[in-house]
Amino acid sequence: MDFFSILTMFGGLALFLYGMETMGSGLSRLSGGKLERILEKLTDNPIKAVLLGAGVTAVIQSSSATTVMVVGFVNSGIMKLGQAVGIIMGANVGTTITSWILSLSGIDSSNFFIRLLKPSSFSPVLAMMGVCLLLFSKKEKKKDLGLIFVGFAILMTGMDTMSGAVKPLAEIPEFANILTMFSNPLLGMLCGVLLTAVLQSSSASIGILQALCATGAVTFGTALPIIMGQNIGTCITAILSGIGAHKNAKRTALVHLYFNLIGTIIFMVVFYTLHVFLQFAFMEQPTGAVGIAVVHSAFNIAATIVLLPFSKLLVTLAYLTIPETIEEREEFDEKTQDLELLDIRFLETPGYALKQSKTVAVQMALLSQKALLKAMALLENYEEKQVKKVLRLEERVDQYEDELGSYLVKLGSKKLSEQESYQVSMLLHCIGDFERISDHAVNIVETAEELHEKKATFSKKAKEELQVFTGALCEIVSLMVEAFTNEDMEKARAVEPLEETMDDLSKKLKKRHVERLKSGECTIMLGFALSDLVTNYERISDHCSNIAIALLQSQSDGYEVHEYVTELQKEENPEFQRAYLAFREKYRLP
Repeated sequence: MDFFSILTMFGGLALFLYGMETMGSGLSRLSGGKLERILEKLTDNPIKAVLLGAGVTAVIQSSSATTVMVVGFVNSGIMKLGQAVGIIMGANVGTTITSWILSLSGIDSSNFFIRLLKPSSFSPVLAMMGVCLLLFSKKEKKKDLGLIFVGFAILMTGMDTMSGAVKPLAEIPEFANILTMFSNPLLGMLCGVLLTAVLQSSSASIGILQALCATGAVTFGTALPIIMGQNIGTCITAILSGIGAHKNAKRTALVHLYFNLIGTIIFMVVFYTLHVFLQFAFMEQPTGAVGIAVVHSAFNIAATIVLLPFSKLLVTLAYLTIPETIEEREEFDEKTQDLELLDIRFLETPGYALKQSKTVAVQMALLSQKALLKAMALLENYEEKQVKKVLRLEERVDQYEDELGSYLVKLGSKKLSEQESYQVSMLLHCIGDFERISDHAVNIVETAEELHEKKATFSKKAKEELQVFTGALCEIVSLMVEAFTNEDMEKARAVEPLEETMDDLSKKLKKRHVERLKSGECTIMLGFALSDLVTNYERISDHCSNIAIALLQSQSDGYEVHEYVTELQKEENPEFQRAYLAFREKYRLP
């Protein structure tokens, strides 16, 4: 094997790893977070958990990605540790599908139809289809499908390149001697652990082992301990993802490690004990890519069957390693619970991270609404206790804006579809409006506080007018929150005509206030207080309008905000005019 053969081998390895990454990325984008949402809704049934974990991993072609996602679920409180065990076991089974796909490269037959199953036969076709989809398709989903095809073709090309490059090694006696060393169970297992830990992918390390089978020098006795070690080495990804996370997330990574470690120890002890007495003849026979796939699948399926009934013991073992403290029970409080959904691990699956961001943004909208309603209630019934609640709510909304905003900026730097990019942009704009609504709630509290301290009260007429304005404000905020939460475009369309109605009410209230000042019915202090309230109400309605328009734009053909509002408010727009007249009648001043 000369220098250029070594270069070819490393080039094949590079293509193999890049193809695996490209295919995984395409699969993740095509799923749009749907697979992760399926995992999130998992029941407590352990068998369903195993099947679901296996299915999701078989689709996304990475047990590490599934396990890291589960660590994120547990860290954010979406899933309990007990639920995660089944998925982790299933992920180990699901990842074996990759070795079976790679084993297709070993097909050798003159039959036309059987040769079609060989990757070297259909990979070029997939590559052409993928390139055409990437170059000529305008739809994001089709481009993602093209990415999967191209990634698979690159992966299989890399596999064939590696296999071809290492074939000359069969003629080198020293290579066979090195492989014989790995027939020692401990050395072979250590080799598998290190190789997989470096690559952070058991699928990749299995692929390399299958490529080496082309030399004919890899026996079952050599391959078996290496495969065992690869199952332990793949745990490094989950362990690294648990750094800096909650203790439960770290326990999840430990469950993954303990499952593979205990399964490997049981298998090695039982198998090699039997081998001492029975002397399995196949151990000295050369293995191929299919043999590697069989061993890989058999071990993971057997380990899952044996250890699934003892899943609670794995959880107990994780808790013994990282004991639960009193501080841990208290740290997951109401203030940060929703924000725990913004786990940084979810950023690797942007579709799901976007869904989590929307969930947190909905909670932020509800907090802003709650703060506003409590603030307006203080105008009628002032309580110091309620004032503190409004201030705490406003602080929480500020925290939501800081953390959700930072998370969305990070999400925006990932590979997103055009629609996902727009959703990120829309959420960034909306959370700013939610935060401003809570600020105006604090302004209303300050006005209520001033009225209480000076024991001042509005005239009967002013109260009646303000009550009408308050009713309109409550409705527009309610419409906005419902539209945002449920993506209800019907309610979103109702916001703008109501906002126009509130602008009219604001002008009339200010005009009547000036008239009462002139007639002496109202003091200057009360006049300032009423003016502040009207201004805050009007600005809140403006923020509701901004949010509703952002939602409506997602259904439009990309109008700019001002163009869209102008089009919406044109006199010839019958829908807008009908709603506007209805709201004017409903909120007529006495």
